[in-house]
Amino acid sequence: MILARWLAEEIDLFVMDEPTRGIDVGARRDIYSLLYDLAEQGKSVVVISSDLAEVSSICDRIAVMRDGELVEVVPRESATPERLLGLALPA
Repeated sequence: MILARWLAEEIDLFVMDEPTRGIDVGARRDIYSLLYDLAEQGKSVVVISSDLAEVSSICDRIAVMRDGELVEVVPRESATPERLLGLALPA
């Protein structure tokens, strides 16, 4: 697995694009655990996901983009589905 090779290297920034798409609940839990472990080690983890529930539950901050432009960075405490969709969709 390529991820195992990356973890063996001295990498400080991980960018995960849709890390849990198409996997079962058990594997999803394992991936979340790995992401938390990386963050606790002082690594930076960027998760790109279209799953609002996922980003709202695992991310400290959510950067919302629309038409390729950054609209706003929302802290987890303020990241309701309504707010995130309101920012992401055109008015």
